[in-house]
Amino acid sequence: METAPASSAPERLKAVPTRLLGRLAVHSHRLSSEALAQAGVRSYHYALLAALAEFGPSSQAELGRRCGIDRSDVVAVLNDLQERGAIQRTPDPADRRRNSIVLTAAGRDLLRRLDAVVAEIQNRLLAPLNAEERTALVDLLVRLDEHHAPGGPADPA
Repeated sequence: METAPASSAPERLKAVPTRLLGRLAVHSHRLSSEALAQAGVRSYHYALLAALAEFGPSSQAELGRRCGIDRSDVVAVLNDLQERGAIQRTPDPADRRRNSIVLTAAGRDLLRRLDAVVAEIQNRLLAPLNAEERTALVDLLVRLDEHHAPGGPADPA
């Protein structure tokens, strides 16, 4: 489905935040998917590598929870990353029934390459904004995300 130019929308829709966020979500998802596919990965690959780099060795279940990825998808992506030599599965010393996922040197190299791809995606998406505006936008989006996240102030549970 083709997205109509913003200028052709009825005036009352042009400044509706939910509409704008939805349009930008579609655009940013397309940019990300295309750029990451050209790098031979999907966003799940990047998320799992980033979590391993930041938090260290983790179980598959822990990685899934941290990244918000379904268990079956985690297993499939980790299988792919293992085939690439980006991760190793080792028995967890605390529980031999569980694997501990470890980032390898090849995984750190892949993550550095993907960091550059993701930075370029951000530059393309935020091209009309200067550095100060980008920082302000990210700060506002983080506040909204935290407010609406599970356990956040807007969570009825």
